[in-house]
Amino acid sequence: MTSLSDWLAASKNTSALKPDDLAGVLSNINIKPTPNSTPLDSPRSPTYSGSPEKNGAPSNDEEDKPLSVAEKSLLQKIVRKGLIESKQELEIQRKDPHSPLYSVKTFEALHLKPELLKGIYEMGFYAPSKIQETALPTLLADPPHNMVAQSQSGTGKTAAFSLTMLSRVNPKIQEPQGLCLAPTYELAIQIGEVVAKMGKFITDLSVRYAVRGENLERGKKITEQIIIGTPGKVLDWGLKYRFFDLSKLTVFVLDEADVMIATQGHQDFSLRIQKRLSPECQIMLFSATYDKEVMEFAQDMVPNPLIIKLKREEESLDNIKQHYVLCKNIDEKYEAVSNIYGVVTIGQAMIFCHTRKTAAWLAEKLTKEGLNVGLLSGELTVEQRLSILDRFREGKEKVLITTNVLARGIDVEQVTIVINFDLPIDMEGKADCETYLHRIGRTGRFGKSGIAINLVDQGSLHVLKEIEKHFGKKIELLDTEDVDDQGKFRNLAE
Repeated sequence: MTSLSDWLAASKNTSALKPDDLAGVLSNINIKPTPNSTPLDSPRSPTYSGSPEKNGAPSNDEEDKPLSVAEKSLLQKIVRKGLIESKQELEIQRKDPHSPLYSVKTFEALHLKPELLKGIYEMGFYAPSKIQETALPTLLADPPHNMVAQSQSGTGKTAAFSLTMLSRVNPKIQEPQGLCLAPTYELAIQIGEVVAKMGKFITDLSVRYAVRGENLERGKKITEQIIIGTPGKVLDWGLKYRFFDLSKLTVFVLDEADVMIATQGHQDFSLRIQKRLSPECQIMLFSATYDKEVMEFAQDMVPNPLIIKLKREEESLDNIKQHYVLCKNIDEKYEAVSNIYGVVTIGQAMIFCHTRKTAAWLAEKLTKEGLNVGLLSGELTVEQRLSILDRFREGKEKVLITTNVLARGIDVEQVTIVINFDLPIDMEGKADCETYLHRIGRTGRFGKSGIAINLVDQGSLHVLKEIEKHFGKKIELLDTEDVDDQGKFRNLAE
């Protein structure tokens, strides 16, 4: 049987985009840890007291609250290793259906400034993504076109609007010409990192953050060509203090529109900013979703836009091998986990538990076995979650134990196996099939194959049957102690 230490042999992580690690971003953010929180640079030791709950509905005081829309978006940007190779088709809506629509297959075809092209290549972008192929020729055309684009994180939208801003501004003019609004401080910093890297070879170009903690003296005028900030701060700087003239902007970007709508006040602030722009200002709006609320917001914000929709890569069970292991109690579940890791060569794994108490108990047990694990649950601060996810993304921990805080919305592409230590159930103890799909969908994303193993006792066997019936797919029984089934385990990841 393969030892746990053998299983921990590091696998290489490759990335089309080669940014600095999260530490560089956090050093710019300068977040102060909350009282009694664990410092970002110190390892977290799982803590546990008492016995984990028996299988069944989780107690209310241990359930993790779901991530906010803004937190989910930020964490997704952190764990994304590179661009998604989407198989989905673009849906394009134009005011004039007879107007020509161009696409490009190389960045050279866009006739960019050499300094900008050099920045793109240094970032590791060698060919446009699917959304960039169609969006960039339109965004960079003269006269400028407005655009509304709907696409998930990882499709290259940030690079697309950053490239547009950098192409439109004149470094010789020392006043703001490009403005990008983001719904949160952290997301603004993320965008700023991309703009700074992409434009690093452009002489005399500078970027100003308009976020909390940034202050200017009364009467001062901003000389940076690009401003990246949050709606409230930008509104104050532009209208209240007159640090810059909104009517002189040539390009305006509103990113994460769905998050903006979910954040109190941001929608109104954004519309007030938009009303101060000149009619010639190019406006771009990006959103991960395009539901009725976002569509109405976009209609108010963006006149006569080209609308591009890139459907989200749907979660599917088609390329996921599903199995279950019968266990008498929680200790047998732990033994099953150990046996699984003893015989399967795994890239990285996520283990889902009902509650924080179970997750902490399991993390402590696996840590004592010499396994490097990350523990992610709802009581952590945003910066602690970022640190843990970044370590997992880089392969420093091969196992991530979590509650439903990561069940949906966050894609960690190198995950090859998901273990449901507890099957997901609703408050009535019935199968939560949607959460099950989101959980095991972590391992079968973007056309890759994956493995899902469910640890089931007699009390939760009916939940498994409900899941089978709901999805119309058989979940195969495996015995982790049977020699023949151990052979099956070895073949699962092949």
